[in-house]
This record gives sequence, C-alpha cells and structure tokens, in this order.
Amino acid sequence: MRFLMMHRLDESRPEAWNPSQEFIEKMGAFIQDSAEKGILITAEGVHPSEKGALVRKPRGAAIRVTDGPFAEAKEVIGGFALINAADRAEAVEFAKSYVELFDSEIEVEVRQVVEFDEIPG
Repeated sequence: MRFLMMHRLDESRPEAWNPSQEFIEKMGAFIQDSAEKGILITAEGVHPSEKGALVRKPRGAAIRVTDGPFAEAKEVIGGFALINAADRAEAVEFAKSYVELFDSEIEVEVRQVVEFDEIPG
C-alpha cells in the first residue's frame, strides 16, 4: 500500500523555511536510508505559500485563483512524502520516525492512497 504524508508547519516561524545544515544532513540521511529500504518513493519540501496559488471551483461559479500567501492559514503544508507500507500502523510508525527529525513543532497527516484496483468499476 502507498501512503501520502503531508507535514504542516507554522508558516510565520522564520526557521520553518530556513533549515539548519544539521537538519539538512539528518533529513538527507533519513531519505537515503528510507529509499534504500524500499519504504520511501519520493519526498519533497515546498516553498512558502507566498509563492503559491489556490485554485477554487465553487459549485455553479467560475474558477477563482488566489495568489499566496494564504493569510487565513496559520499552518501550511511544508512538504510531503509518498511511502510504501504494509498497513496504516506501519505508515504511522514511519511518520513518527519522520517527525523525530524536526526540532520545531510539526504535524504530519498520513493518508492511504487510493489504488486503481480499489475503484469500483
């Protein structure tokens, strides 16, 4: 099974977007080890919301695009990882290891990916 992990962080904290060299090295080693074990498919950080956009299609209305930053959101997605895990419990354990890498407050949402063969046909 595949699981998507999205980590959220407080965008207003300067350290959220300026990781230390120590953190970069720690994360790099974790990513390499996890990929070599066949757990990690991909992992990426994302830029702050000021460089993003929100595209909405309200029911019965025209598509709207809002440029970042998104003032209404205190916590924003700071990055994601796509992993292989036998089940939700294994994915959560991996997420715990991932969270341990961070010195600051962080939240990771773990969601199972819908596989094509799960879609009713």
